[in-house]
Amino acid sequence: MTLTPITRRRLAIFRANRRGYVSLWIFGVLFVLSLFAEFIANDRPLLIRYDGHWFVPVLTDYAEDAFGPDFLPTDADYSDPDLARAINAKGWMLWPAIPYAYNGVVKNLPAPAPAPPSWNNLLGTDDQARDVAARVIYGFRLSVLFGFTLTAISSAFGVAAGAVQGYYGGLLDLFFQRFIEIWSGMPQLYLLIILGSIITPSFWILLVFLLLFSWMNLTGVVRAEFLRGRNLDYVRAAKALGVSDTAVMWRHVLPNAMVATLTFLPFTLSGSVTLLASLDFLGFGLPPGSPSLGELVAQGKNNLTAPWLGITAFFVLGALLTLLIFIGEAVRDAFDPRRLPR
Repeated sequence: MTLTPITRRRLAIFRANRRGYVSLWIFGVLFVLSLFAEFIANDRPLLIRYDGHWFVPVLTDYAEDAFGPDFLPTDADYSDPDLARAINAKGWMLWPAIPYAYNGVVKNLPAPAPAPPSWNNLLGTDDQARDVAARVIYGFRLSVLFGFTLTAISSAFGVAAGAVQGYYGGLLDLFFQRFIEIWSGMPQLYLLIILGSIITPSFWILLVFLLLFSWMNLTGVVRAEFLRGRNLDYVRAAKALGVSDTAVMWRHVLPNAMVATLTFLPFTLSGSVTLLASLDFLGFGLPPGSPSLGELVAQGKNNLTAPWLGITAFFVLGALLTLLIFIGEAVRDAFDPRRLPR
């Protein structure tokens, strides 16, 4: 695929911003690794060779009686010493780097939970004896996926709403602006508390609820770009040639409006991650037990005698948001028409 000169120019400016370019690589590597969290931190072996047969517990559930007639036909607990001895007697097990899941309880701790960091638990355990390192990996993935989904869908709705407002203007723009002013004044936290008292918010319920309010973040920027662009000569010429309004908006005005929109996306993504962590910290976010960075912050506040909880949450959230902000600064520079590539 051949890149246009303006695209090559933007890529050159983005790469020239070393801080943002390196941050993109670091964030990309961490995010890709978190997508395979089950293969990094899990209380199930990755692979088992038993009595000449292969088993993949990380992908498939097996009953204990599959490893000998002395066991019950229930889901296998691979941390059970008896089961482990039976498997090792006729084969072997390949464990992930962290042999704990985000919701698994660590047994035989050297100290009461929350236990301090050790060789078995590099970041210690929380007050429910769950491995902190495993919860950080799963929580990082959940936070980023939630932020990506919320940012993508809300941006699509916000861009569409701003485009319609700015392109048509008039009474449509006037009434839409009044609706946005009223809707943005709704008490989101109080509504979320009411929702949480009725049902338990899940990932998708929380996402839909936040979408009801977050789509307005980009509407003003896109509306201003369409208000400016609808009266330009090339737009008026396209309309005079009989091009439909949809085609004019999509082909001619939207590409110019997306320049300002794309510069806001990394900052919107970091805001979405912060919003989920804040709700989990307050107890109005994901269901209890979910791997959440905000819940780890709350545990650090509630367990001041376990400083590793607060320190871990601070560094993980701080590093994640710092990477996103650096990437956002590089994207902003790349789309700045006044900046020249080095």
